[in-house]
Amino acid sequence: MSTPFNQSWAVPTGIDQQELVKLQSAFMGKWQAITEAAAKGELPAVTDRRFKGQAWSESPMHLLMAHLYLLSGDAMKRLVETSHCEPAVKDQLRFSAMQWVDAMSPANFLATNPEAQQMLIESGGQSLQSGIGNFLSDVQKGRITHSDESEFEVGRNLAITPGAVVFRNKYLEIIQYTPQTKTVFSRPLLMVSPCINKYYIFDLQPESSFINYLVGQGFTVFVISWRNPLPEDTDGIETAGWDDYIEEGLIEAIAVVRKISGQPKINVLGFCVGGTMLSTALAVLAAKRQSPAASLTLLATMLDFVDTGALGVFANVPHAELREQSIGKGGLMTARELGNTFSMLRPNELVWNYVVSNYLKGQSPVPFDLLYWNGDSTNLPGPFFTWYFRNTYIDNKLCQPGALDVCGKKIDFGKITIPSYVFASKEDHIVPWHTAYHSADLLKGPVRFVLGASGHIAGVINPVSKNKRSYWTSTESNDVDPDTWFGAATEKPGSWWHDYVQWLASHSGKKVAVRRGLGSREYPALEPAPGQYVKVRAV
Repeated sequence: MSTPFNQSWAVPTGIDQQELVKLQSAFMGKWQAITEAAAKGELPAVTDRRFKGQAWSESPMHLLMAHLYLLSGDAMKRLVETSHCEPAVKDQLRFSAMQWVDAMSPANFLATNPEAQQMLIESGGQSLQSGIGNFLSDVQKGRITHSDESEFEVGRNLAITPGAVVFRNKYLEIIQYTPQTKTVFSRPLLMVSPCINKYYIFDLQPESSFINYLVGQGFTVFVISWRNPLPEDTDGIETAGWDDYIEEGLIEAIAVVRKISGQPKINVLGFCVGGTMLSTALAVLAAKRQSPAASLTLLATMLDFVDTGALGVFANVPHAELREQSIGKGGLMTARELGNTFSMLRPNELVWNYVVSNYLKGQSPVPFDLLYWNGDSTNLPGPFFTWYFRNTYIDNKLCQPGALDVCGKKIDFGKITIPSYVFASKEDHIVPWHTAYHSADLLKGPVRFVLGASGHIAGVINPVSKNKRSYWTSTESNDVDPDTWFGAATEKPGSWWHDYVQWLASHSGKKVAVRRGLGSREYPALEPAPGQYVKVRAV
């Protein structure tokens, strides 16, 4: 029986010969079994969703092709796992193998995709014509379209929770939301989104809006809407660094919210990079012997970048040096580059799935608010990005007490001694939950750690109204290792938002009557939410 190899495989460096022989033998045995089953017409249907369509199962040639592709892809991945090399090198090998294997799927090409061929014939060529149109449109955008973007508009059906912009500077707008209850908790909550994305991940359509939910529970909510720098801006935003975003961004925002609310202490919440930035700001203030926050919430946040997950494949010194040379003193890290990077971390879901549906089949993407938001990213000032990349992903210095100066102060997260709520998502490929758990160890106040189901975004944005997924809590001390914590944890159905509002209420003071109007005499309402900055799109 013929196989795809007439001689022994070439031996990659660092692979044991005996292990390689076992791998080769297993591969050849499975290849022969598949081809023999195909010759008898006994090949089973493929469970991989790329090949589950009826056209695949009804075509013996295409079904065989799918089986052999999956076998070959699995062999390549096993070959990587068999290699003996440094963990960082193996991660890069895994990433490279995944890119190659996913790209070479027979589903990705018109000549080898029976579903696309069938649609081409049945539509009289219209599917191909539509696919070419979709492709040319995406070339102009510089990105793959994941959602029907004509169905959404910020301020019309996204980011529509009533409120007003009460502060604006070079870096951000602060939005205060209109109360929806007769009484509210006296201590407000300031929410900090990652500046790599738009804030309305917290305020999608009303039924999925975290902000709308919190306001409905009686909390006074403020949110930071980060500016989206553009190449044509002339006010020096392209030279802004980490210190600028901390001092003139977050520390200023905390002061403004305290003044508007009349509260000496406020609750603060940060998501992803927003949580890293927020913790840095609190550490700077702690070094100044100031403690303006009553509690801290971190959602899918890394403080200790000991394991950077899927993004770790890009974290190497040459990459950092290249960025420092090109944009370290000025310029932009573009939303297009950042978006393409994140898409390639999950190529089947965010790249090839849409290549097949949009281009080969000529289908239009369905409306999906979260994916619309995902395509509405922001640019970042080069100096800000390169400082962050160097001191977290490369050198991991931010978590080391006294290793870095920010705003003229030594950073030590151990000086943050307020109660903290730390949430992580079990399937998060950007912020591994074990890393989020270890990051919580840096905070010296009481910590409530909660683990949610799903990934980086869907784990956090899990509306109560949809009653999906689950989350884990534990009475086990956070001093134990994460797997021990999980072993003692209790899984609870539904959204973690239930748990969070109970915790947040305990740190939000008494209920008081609603104040008339938004803002204050010093900080009057400037315009209705969602403001100006969120509507600026990167090009």
